[in-house]
Amino acid sequence: MSARPAPDLDRIFAALADPTRRAILSMLLEDDMAVTDVAEPFHMSLAAISKHLILLAEAGLITQEKRGRVKWCKLEPDAMRAATVWMQGFGQFDPVDLDAFERFLDAELSDPSEEDA
Repeated sequence: MSARPAPDLDRIFAALADPTRRAILSMLLEDDMAVTDVAEPFHMSLAAISKHLILLAEAGLITQEKRGRVKWCKLEPDAMRAATVWMQGFGQFDPVDLDAFERFLDAELSDPSEEDA
């Protein structure tokens, strides 16, 4: 049985799986934004954008706060740290030299009688 990522990682990766949510995160890299400004470049309703923002907030990738009558979104870059650490675990392996691997297989799988000829 293989180990599964922690539930918070599941939420982070689920949130990052959607291109609209990734675009929202990219926009928030620049600065905090009002929800209406976040919604502006997308061809969808404010309600649909709000659902995306809720999923990002539940994953801990953004926070939302009300300033006066306006709801603002702020990127929480530290939230991706756990996902980054998890993904870096896969970077510990050296890249495979496929040509060398093919030569190795040829040598291992060759018929010994052919070498004597």
